[in-house]
Amino acid sequence: MSYNNDAIDKVRVNFQGYDSERSINVNGNIPLTAEQYKGNESLTALEGIVRQEVSTKILDDGTAV
Repeated sequence: MSYNNDAIDKVRVNFQGYDSERSINVNGNIPLTAEQYKGNESLTALEGIVRQEVSTKILDDGTAV
């Protein structure tokens, strides 16, 4: 977390994931603004955000290898 005047300014959510055989793995980080993070502090909520962002990058953006 990055703070500005004692308030959260930015958050980087680091993640690591793999399938049950560990033949596919993915890791990285998702930058969030304070507004995106607020209300999504739970691990379940952050997991959903990470899943959505990774899916978007892989399926829509075309920049993932």
